[in-house]
Amino acid sequence: MTSEQRRLQPRKQPRQVRAELTRQRILTAAAHIFAEYGYAAGTTNRIAERARVSIGSLYQYYPNKDAILAELLTRHLDGDRSAATLRRHKDLPEPLEDVIRLFVRVVIENHLDDPQLLRIMIEQAPRSGELLERVTRQEWEMIGDLRDLFERHPEVRVRDKDTAARLVASTVELAVHQLVAAPGSIDTTRLENELVAMITGYLRTSR
Repeated sequence: MTSEQRRLQPRKQPRQVRAELTRQRILTAAAHIFAEYGYAAGTTNRIAERARVSIGSLYQYYPNKDAILAELLTRHLDGDRSAATLRRHKDLPEPLEDVIRLFVRVVIENHLDDPQLLRIMIEQAPRSGELLERVTRQEWEMIGDLRDLFERHPEVRVRDKDTAARLVASTVELAVHQLVAAPGSIDTTRLENELVAMITGYLRTSR
């Protein structure tokens, strides 16, 4: 394990329920502190105080706040159900708009827990090689499932299915990341409707 990996790895993997609850308290407190104070001012002392644990106890679990934010980002990735949603529906005889809407909705819902924390994770979360590799792997899984859907669905008329899959994956992910995480609120229903209309219109066009 490299020094960079050690810096971003949790120190202690809980084996008992009590220890796991402590770790959960630390992560929950960190999410609130980062969202409230920002990453620079979101110190481990503030996190420990909010979690009601000693600073020594916090350091038993995480070596620094970078490791805490990295774990929050990992959990965000764990909650991504978009690829699984596509796999469940790509072989079903459902209208294209319904499948795309379900896909877009899942991506949006995965980003609604705390938009301000999401912005911090996007802009400031430390990214180890392992974490970047996982992000890339999930992106390609999504692209592969979209390509399978486009190749099988009779309503899809766009000719270059591979490029279409890459465009749709990047468009949805980037748009949702940017608009949900941006300061100020956005009507997520309107965002969903506009993304669905844009994507289905593009996929039904033969060119």
